[in-house]
Amino acid sequence: MNDTPEKPTAAKKAPATKATTKAVAKKTTAKAPVKKAPARKPESRTALVRRARRINRELAELYPYAHPELDFTNSFELLVATVLSAQTTDMRVNQTTPRLFAVAPTPEDMAALPPEELEGLIRPTGFFRAKTKSLLGLSAALRDRFGGEVPGRLEDLVTLPGVGRKTANVVLGNAFGVPGITVDTHFGRLARRFGWTTQEDADKVEADVAAIFPKSEWTMLSHRVVFHGRRVCHSRKPACGACPIAPLCPSYGEGETDPEKARKLLKYELGGQPGQRLKPPADYPGQPAPPMAPPAAAS
Repeated sequence: MNDTPEKPTAAKKAPATKATTKAVAKKTTAKAPVKKAPARKPESRTALVRRARRINRELAELYPYAHPELDFTNSFELLVATVLSAQTTDMRVNQTTPRLFAVAPTPEDMAALPPEELEGLIRPTGFFRAKTKSLLGLSAALRDRFGGEVPGRLEDLVTLPGVGRKTANVVLGNAFGVPGITVDTHFGRLARRFGWTTQEDADKVEADVAAIFPKSEWTMLSHRVVFHGRRVCHSRKPACGACPIAPLCPSYGEGETDPEKARKLLKYELGGQPGQRLKPPADYPGQPAPPMAPPAAAS
Protein backbone atom coordinates (compact mmCIF):
# COMPACT_ATOMS: atom_id res chain seq x y z
CA MET A 1 0.00 0.00 0.00
CA ASN A 2 1.27 3.54 -0.86
CA ASP A 3 1.01 5.84 2.22
CA THR A 4 2.21 9.06 0.46
CA PRO A 5 -0.57 11.69 0.63
CA GLU A 6 -2.06 12.62 -2.69
CA LYS A 7 -1.27 16.06 -4.11
CA PRO A 8 -4.23 18.40 -4.31
CA THR A 9 -5.54 18.91 -7.83
CA ALA A 10 -6.82 22.08 -9.33
CA ALA A 11 -10.24 20.70 -9.99
CA LYS A 12 -12.02 17.51 -9.00
CA LYS A 13 -13.62 15.33 -11.60
CA ALA A 14 -17.30 14.72 -11.23
CA PRO A 15 -18.00 11.28 -9.77
CA ALA A 16 -19.03 8.76 -12.36
CA THR A 17 -22.63 7.73 -12.16
CA LYS A 18 -23.83 4.16 -12.76
CA ALA A 19 -25.34 5.28 -16.04
CA THR A 20 -22.04 6.81 -17.16
CA THR A 21 -20.12 3.65 -16.21
CA LYS A 22 -22.53 1.44 -18.17
CA ALA A 23 -22.35 3.72 -21.19
CA VAL A 24 -18.54 3.65 -21.22
CA ALA A 25 -18.46 -0.12 -20.78
CA LYS A 26 -20.95 -0.55 -23.61
CA LYS A 27 -18.94 1.72 -25.87
CA THR A 28 -15.66 -0.07 -25.04
CA THR A 29 -17.22 -3.47 -25.62
CA ALA A 30 -18.61 -2.43 -28.96
CA LYS A 31 -15.20 -1.24 -30.16
CA ALA A 32 -13.26 -4.30 -28.90
CA PRO A 33 -12.32 -6.61 -31.77
CA VAL A 34 -13.89 -10.06 -31.65
CA LYS A 35 -11.26 -12.79 -31.90
CA LYS A 36 -12.30 -15.80 -33.87
CA ALA A 37 -10.69 -19.22 -33.61
CA PRO A 38 -8.69 -20.00 -36.72
CA ALA A 39 -10.68 -22.17 -39.09
CA ARG A 40 -9.33 -25.69 -39.34
CA LYS A 41 -8.59 -26.75 -42.88
CA PRO A 42 -10.65 -29.71 -44.08
CA GLU A 43 -8.67 -32.94 -43.82
CA SER A 44 -8.42 -35.03 -46.92
CA ARG A 45 -9.11 -38.75 -46.73
CA THR A 46 -5.45 -39.49 -47.40
CA ALA A 47 -4.33 -37.14 -44.60
CA LEU A 48 -6.85 -38.68 -42.18
CA VAL A 49 -5.61 -42.21 -42.90
CA ARG A 50 -1.97 -41.18 -42.49
CA ARG A 51 -2.67 -39.38 -39.21
CA ALA A 52 -4.77 -42.29 -37.88
CA ARG A 53 -2.06 -44.83 -38.66
CA ARG A 54 0.56 -42.61 -37.08
CA ILE A 55 -1.58 -42.44 -33.91
CA ASN A 56 -1.67 -46.24 -33.91
CA ARG A 57 2.13 -46.38 -34.18
CA GLU A 58 2.52 -43.86 -31.36
CA LEU A 59 0.13 -45.84 -29.16
CA ALA A 60 2.10 -49.02 -29.94
CA GLU A 61 5.24 -47.34 -28.59
CA LEU A 62 3.37 -46.02 -25.55
CA TYR A 63 1.68 -49.36 -24.75
CA PRO A 64 3.89 -52.18 -26.09
CA TYR A 65 2.33 -54.31 -23.36
CA ALA A 66 -1.31 -53.63 -24.33
CA HIS A 67 -3.47 -56.70 -23.75
CA PRO A 68 -7.04 -57.78 -22.96
CA GLU A 69 -7.64 -56.74 -19.37
CA LEU A 70 -9.80 -59.72 -18.46
CA ASP A 71 -8.24 -62.75 -16.77
CA PHE A 72 -8.89 -65.99 -18.71
CA THR A 73 -7.22 -69.27 -19.54
CA ASN A 74 -9.50 -70.49 -22.34
CA SER A 75 -12.15 -69.29 -24.77
CA PHE A 76 -15.08 -70.16 -22.49
CA GLU A 77 -13.64 -68.16 -19.59
CA LEU A 78 -13.03 -65.20 -21.91
CA LEU A 79 -16.57 -65.39 -23.27
CA VAL A 80 -18.09 -65.48 -19.78
CA ALA A 81 -15.82 -62.71 -18.47
CA THR A 82 -16.67 -60.46 -21.42
CA VAL A 83 -20.40 -60.91 -20.83
CA LEU A 84 -19.89 -60.08 -17.16
CA SER A 85 -17.87 -56.94 -18.01
CA ALA A 86 -20.94 -55.01 -19.19
CA GLN A 87 -21.62 -51.99 -16.96
CA THR A 88 -18.71 -52.71 -14.62
CA THR A 89 -14.91 -52.67 -14.58
CA ASP A 90 -12.66 -55.46 -15.78
CA MET A 91 -11.06 -55.42 -12.32
CA ARG A 92 -14.40 -56.25 -10.69
CA VAL A 93 -14.94 -59.08 -13.16
CA ASN A 94 -11.44 -60.44 -12.53
CA GLN A 95 -12.05 -60.37 -8.80
CA THR A 96 -15.32 -62.28 -9.28
CA THR A 97 -14.48 -65.01 -11.81
CA PRO A 98 -12.05 -67.13 -9.73
CA ARG A 99 -14.91 -68.36 -7.52
CA LEU A 100 -17.22 -68.71 -10.51
CA PHE A 101 -14.82 -70.83 -12.58
CA ALA A 102 -13.92 -72.94 -9.55
CA VAL A 103 -17.60 -73.95 -9.35
CA ALA A 104 -18.42 -73.98 -13.09
CA PRO A 105 -15.32 -74.40 -15.30
CA THR A 106 -17.23 -75.69 -18.37
CA PRO A 107 -20.43 -74.82 -20.25
CA GLU A 108 -22.00 -78.04 -19.00
CA ASP A 109 -21.23 -77.15 -15.37
CA MET A 110 -22.53 -73.60 -15.72
CA ALA A 111 -25.72 -74.63 -17.51
CA ALA A 112 -26.48 -77.00 -14.62
CA LEU A 113 -26.22 -74.32 -11.91
CA PRO A 114 -29.43 -73.21 -10.19
CA PRO A 115 -30.10 -69.56 -11.15
CA GLU A 116 -29.97 -68.46 -7.51
CA GLU A 117 -26.51 -69.95 -7.05
CA LEU A 118 -25.16 -68.33 -10.22
CA GLU A 119 -26.65 -64.99 -9.19
CA GLY A 120 -24.84 -65.21 -5.88
CA LEU A 121 -21.53 -65.95 -7.59
CA ILE A 122 -21.69 -63.02 -10.03
CA ARG A 123 -23.55 -60.50 -7.87
CA PRO A 124 -20.50 -58.18 -7.44
CA THR A 125 -20.50 -57.41 -11.20
CA GLY A 126 -23.95 -55.79 -11.08
CA PHE A 127 -27.04 -56.51 -13.20
CA PHE A 128 -26.59 -60.07 -11.96
CA ARG A 129 -30.09 -61.28 -12.84
CA ALA A 130 -29.83 -60.31 -16.52
CA LYS A 131 -26.26 -61.64 -16.67
CA THR A 132 -27.34 -64.91 -15.05
CA LYS A 133 -29.98 -65.36 -17.74
CA SER A 134 -27.38 -64.73 -20.47
CA LEU A 135 -24.78 -67.06 -18.95
CA LEU A 136 -27.25 -69.90 -18.46
CA GLY A 137 -28.56 -69.42 -22.00
CA LEU A 138 -25.17 -69.28 -23.71
CA SER A 139 -23.85 -72.21 -21.66
CA ALA A 140 -26.83 -74.34 -22.64
CA ALA A 141 -26.42 -73.30 -26.28
CA LEU A 142 -22.74 -74.24 -26.24
CA ARG A 143 -23.60 -77.60 -24.69
CA ASP A 144 -26.50 -78.38 -27.02
CA ARG A 145 -25.46 -76.80 -30.32
CA PHE A 146 -21.67 -76.64 -30.30
CA GLY A 147 -20.59 -79.76 -28.40
CA GLY A 148 -19.54 -77.77 -25.35
CA GLU A 149 -17.01 -75.72 -27.36
CA VAL A 150 -16.95 -71.98 -28.06
CA PRO A 151 -17.30 -71.51 -31.84
CA GLY A 152 -14.62 -69.59 -33.70
CA ARG A 153 -16.92 -67.80 -36.15
CA LEU A 154 -18.60 -64.44 -35.59
CA GLU A 155 -21.85 -65.59 -37.20
CA ASP A 156 -22.07 -68.44 -34.65
CA LEU A 157 -21.03 -66.42 -31.62
CA VAL A 158 -23.67 -63.71 -32.12
CA THR A 159 -26.40 -66.37 -31.95
CA LEU A 160 -25.54 -67.00 -28.29
CA PRO A 161 -27.65 -65.23 -25.63
CA GLY A 162 -26.00 -62.02 -24.42
CA VAL A 163 -23.36 -62.03 -27.16
CA GLY A 164 -23.15 -59.15 -29.65
CA ARG A 165 -20.46 -58.08 -32.11
CA LYS A 166 -18.33 -56.45 -29.43
CA THR A 167 -18.19 -59.59 -27.28
CA ALA A 168 -17.73 -61.79 -30.35
CA ASN A 169 -14.78 -59.69 -31.57
CA VAL A 170 -13.14 -59.84 -28.13
CA VAL A 171 -13.34 -63.64 -28.15
CA LEU A 172 -12.30 -64.03 -31.78
CA GLY A 173 -9.35 -61.68 -31.51
CA ASN A 174 -7.96 -62.94 -28.23
CA ALA A 175 -8.89 -66.62 -28.13
CA PHE A 176 -8.81 -67.54 -31.83
CA GLY A 177 -6.45 -65.02 -33.41
CA VAL A 178 -9.16 -63.74 -35.77
CA PRO A 179 -8.77 -59.95 -36.23
CA GLY A 180 -11.59 -57.84 -34.87
CA ILE A 181 -12.32 -54.29 -33.70
CA THR A 182 -13.81 -54.05 -30.23
CA VAL A 183 -15.99 -50.96 -29.98
CA ASP A 184 -16.63 -50.36 -26.29
CA THR A 185 -17.35 -46.95 -24.74
CA HIS A 186 -13.63 -46.08 -24.60
CA PHE A 187 -12.94 -47.05 -28.21
CA GLY A 188 -15.97 -45.19 -29.55
CA ARG A 189 -15.12 -42.04 -27.57
CA LEU A 190 -11.52 -41.92 -28.79
CA ALA A 191 -12.40 -42.80 -32.39
CA ARG A 192 -14.64 -39.72 -32.46
CA ARG A 193 -12.08 -37.51 -30.69
CA PHE A 194 -9.40 -38.61 -33.13
CA GLY A 195 -11.69 -37.78 -36.04
CA TRP A 196 -11.81 -41.36 -37.33
CA THR A 197 -15.61 -41.34 -37.29
CA THR A 198 -18.57 -39.17 -36.38
CA GLN A 199 -20.85 -42.11 -35.71
CA GLU A 200 -22.36 -43.06 -32.33
CA ASP A 201 -23.64 -46.51 -33.32
CA ALA A 202 -21.00 -49.14 -32.46
CA ASP A 203 -21.42 -51.11 -35.69
CA LYS A 204 -20.98 -47.95 -37.80
CA VAL A 205 -17.92 -46.92 -35.75
CA GLU A 206 -16.46 -50.38 -36.37
CA ALA A 207 -17.06 -50.08 -40.12
CA ASP A 208 -15.50 -46.60 -40.33
CA VAL A 209 -12.39 -47.60 -38.39
CA ALA A 210 -12.02 -50.89 -40.26
CA ALA A 211 -11.79 -48.90 -43.50
CA ILE A 212 -8.79 -46.95 -42.16
CA PHE A 213 -6.57 -49.72 -40.79
CA PRO A 214 -5.31 -53.00 -42.25
CA LYS A 215 -7.10 -56.03 -40.88
CA SER A 216 -3.92 -57.35 -39.27
CA GLU A 217 -3.94 -54.35 -36.89
CA TRP A 218 -7.55 -54.54 -35.72
CA THR A 219 -7.13 -56.55 -32.52
CA MET A 220 -4.05 -54.75 -31.20
CA LEU A 221 -5.44 -51.38 -32.28
CA SER A 222 -8.47 -52.10 -30.09
CA HIS A 223 -6.27 -52.86 -27.08
CA ARG A 224 -4.12 -49.76 -27.56
CA VAL A 225 -7.05 -47.38 -27.97
CA VAL A 226 -8.90 -48.84 -24.97
CA PHE A 227 -5.70 -48.65 -22.89
CA HIS A 228 -5.32 -44.98 -23.80
CA GLY A 229 -8.97 -44.25 -23.06
CA ARG A 230 -8.71 -45.80 -19.61
CA ARG A 231 -5.41 -44.19 -18.67
CA VAL A 232 -5.20 -40.80 -20.39
CA CYS A 233 -8.14 -39.80 -22.59
CA HIS A 234 -10.87 -40.01 -19.96
CA SER A 235 -14.51 -39.29 -20.66
CA ARG A 236 -15.06 -36.29 -18.39
CA LYS A 237 -11.57 -34.83 -18.09
CA PRO A 238 -8.94 -36.12 -20.50
CA ALA A 239 -5.32 -35.52 -19.51
CA CYS A 240 -4.45 -33.58 -22.66
CA GLY A 241 -1.32 -32.00 -21.14
CA ALA A 242 0.19 -35.44 -20.45
CA CYS A 243 -0.83 -37.05 -23.73
CA PRO A 244 2.05 -38.08 -26.04
CA ILE A 245 -0.21 -38.01 -29.11
CA ALA A 246 -1.65 -34.54 -28.42
CA PRO A 247 -0.02 -33.06 -31.58
CA LEU A 248 -1.99 -35.57 -33.67
CA CYS A 249 -5.33 -35.09 -31.92
CA PRO A 250 -7.90 -32.63 -33.31
CA SER A 251 -9.66 -32.64 -29.93
CA TYR A 252 -6.66 -31.41 -27.94
CA GLY A 253 -7.84 -28.91 -25.32
CA GLU A 254 -11.07 -30.67 -24.36
CA GLY A 255 -9.35 -31.66 -21.12
CA GLU A 256 -6.64 -30.44 -18.77
CA THR A 257 -3.74 -28.95 -20.75
CA ASP A 258 -1.47 -28.01 -17.83
CA PRO A 259 1.19 -30.77 -17.76
CA GLU A 260 1.43 -31.00 -13.96
CA LYS A 261 -2.33 -31.09 -13.44
CA ALA A 262 -2.75 -33.50 -16.33
CA ARG A 263 -0.20 -35.96 -14.90
CA LYS A 264 -2.32 -36.22 -11.75
CA LEU A 265 -5.20 -37.50 -13.89
CA LEU A 266 -3.31 -40.53 -15.24
CA LYS A 267 -4.60 -43.92 -14.12
CA TYR A 268 -3.43 -47.50 -13.63
CA GLU A 269 0.27 -48.11 -14.30
CA LEU A 270 0.76 -44.59 -15.68
CA GLY A 271 -0.53 -43.17 -12.42
CA GLY A 272 1.27 -45.62 -10.15
CA GLN A 273 -1.95 -47.53 -9.39
CA PRO A 274 -2.80 -51.26 -9.67
CA GLY A 275 -3.94 -52.57 -13.02
CA GLN A 276 -7.15 -54.50 -13.73
CA ARG A 277 -5.86 -58.08 -13.98
CA LEU A 278 -5.06 -60.22 -10.98
CA LYS A 279 -2.73 -62.17 -13.28
CA PRO A 280 -1.36 -59.66 -15.82
CA PRO A 281 1.08 -60.64 -18.59
CA ALA A 282 4.75 -60.87 -17.64
CA ASP A 283 5.64 -57.67 -19.52
CA TYR A 284 3.01 -55.55 -17.77
CA PRO A 285 4.96 -52.77 -16.00
CA GLY A 286 2.39 -52.09 -13.26
CA GLN A 287 1.02 -53.82 -10.19
CA PRO A 288 -1.58 -56.59 -10.40
CA ALA A 289 -5.06 -55.86 -9.14
CA PRO A 290 -5.83 -56.99 -5.60
CA PRO A 291 -8.15 -59.96 -5.10
CA MET A 292 -11.63 -59.29 -3.82
CA ALA A 293 -11.79 -58.83 -0.07
CA PRO A 294 -13.54 -61.74 1.66
CA PRO A 295 -17.11 -61.00 2.78
CA ALA A 296 -17.40 -59.68 6.31
CA ALA A 297 -18.34 -62.29 8.88
CA ALA A 298 -21.92 -62.05 10.11
CA SER A 299 -22.11 -60.69 13.64
